[in-house]
Amino acid sequence: MDFQNRAGGKTGSGGVASWSETNRDRKERLRQLALETIDLNKDPYFMKNHLGSYECKLCLTLHNNEGSYLAHTQGKKHQENLARRAAKEAKEAPSMMAPEKPRVEPKKFVKIGRPGYRVTKQRDPNNGQQSLLFQIDYPEITEGIIPRHRFMSAYEQKIEPPDRKWQYLLFAAEPYETIGFKVPSREVEKTEGKFWTHWNRDTKQFFLQFSFKLEPKIIPPPPPNLHRALGAPAGFPMPGPPRHIFNGVPPPPPIGVLPVPPPPM
Repeated sequence: MDFQNRAGGKTGSGGVASWSETNRDRKERLRQLALETIDLNKDPYFMKNHLGSYECKLCLTLHNNEGSYLAHTQGKKHQENLARRAAKEAKEAPSMMAPEKPRVEPKKFVKIGRPGYRVTKQRDPNNGQQSLLFQIDYPEITEGIIPRHRFMSAYEQKIEPPDRKWQYLLFAAEPYETIGFKVPSREVEKTEGKFWTHWNRDTKQFFLQFSFKLEPKIIPPPPPNLHRALGAPAGFPMPGPPRHIFNGVPPPPPIGVLPVPPPPM
């Protein structure tokens, strides 16, 4: 269809744009877009020199105006230098890339003293298994607080010289002081019914019971050939093969045994 004779039409005005014109138009559109969205005051690589022109401190390039600099920031060279700089900073300071852990403020409260307690030693009549029952009284405990407990090794505490034969059971609840009990360093059985806790909200009492694991008693067997090493009792022959008669003469009787006379003919 021919449009050259239309009203307002100009002959030759609709030719195909060259590559340079297309590239120039693209840069102009990028510059206009960058001017609307990018704040040069926050760009760390943008600098205006004493001659009135603009410089890119990252790529070391000169630009006559802000639009030229913004078009440069959208180019391949500037983007590659940005990626190279980010990789270098991440390699030199990897800890800076990790997110900061949230800070937990410690609880502040006024301690009012130690709680009352009662310890009961127990033994199973069937198998002799030993257990301990702790009852801690917290009548003035803070509202919404549940008492806590944990076992602590003798090497964690700093009050007494460490002894591997003992461990400590700690109880804590605000606003009372933390108390600890010194118990034997034996393995605790934590199966159902052997280890349990209970917090009575009405009486403000905390109960904990645990049992020590049963240690099997190993009876060592007697050493071999014990009777040979000590010898046979007096009046009894040494164990061994039966005695034989040599040359028709019976062997002499053992020491401590009288000979039996033959019966009368």
